[in-house]
Amino acid sequence: MAPLATPVRHAGLLVFQPVKRRSCSACHRGPLPLLVLEEGVPRCLDCADLGHLVFLPRGDTALTRRSREESGLSAVVVRFNRRRGRYERQGVLVEEAALARAEERCLVDAEARRRRRVRDAARRAGEDLRFTAAFAAEIGRLFPGCPQERAWEVAAHASVRGSGRVGRSAAGRALSEGAVTSAVVASVRHVDTPYDQLLMSGVPRHEARRRIAAVVEARLGAWRVAGVA
Repeated sequence: MAPLATPVRHAGLLVFQPVKRRSCSACHRGPLPLLVLEEGVPRCLDCADLGHLVFLPRGDTALTRRSREESGLSAVVVRFNRRRGRYERQGVLVEEAALARAEERCLVDAEARRRRRVRDAARRAGEDLRFTAAFAAEIGRLFPGCPQERAWEVAAHASVRGSGRVGRSAAGRALSEGAVTSAVVASVRHVDTPYDQLLMSGVPRHEARRRIAAVVEARLGAWRVAGVA
């Protein structure tokens, strides 16, 4: 009984999950999964007039808080942790109807959050589409000979949200000439030259770039002239 006699900070009624087998001092039923201490002796929930409450395990903070708000009678359930030498909260006992009402409130909030996520996703998709269009337009201004479809491909790839690519850098979001050009160069390098094959064959990156530099410059030069694909 020593752990059960240890003072515990709590708000309201306290119920124990006993570490050892315990029986009710009033009705003598046991072993008890949960008990209440009255004047230092254990009593089952029925004898303590708490038998109508249901157990809600810890884990969902919002549901626990709302269940206690809805419940006219509630209790905190604790268990003694021998390794840590202290009592730890395991959950709460609340009225069943209160738990049902709290669950309804949480479901309403969950649905509201879902709808907000959908709206936010739609808003971000619209913002991304407008940014991609602006990026593609800037490619078209700097490289008028670049096919429109290719400009869109470059812009879409460079501006993927969360990708860390040049389109999402500060310079990219500002549509700086350097950032836009870097995106076009990267596309030409990977799509129009054997750069990737050189890397896969073990050629160092700087050497691979040196080997394909003339091809990249030729393509960029052609695209800087209107009407040249």
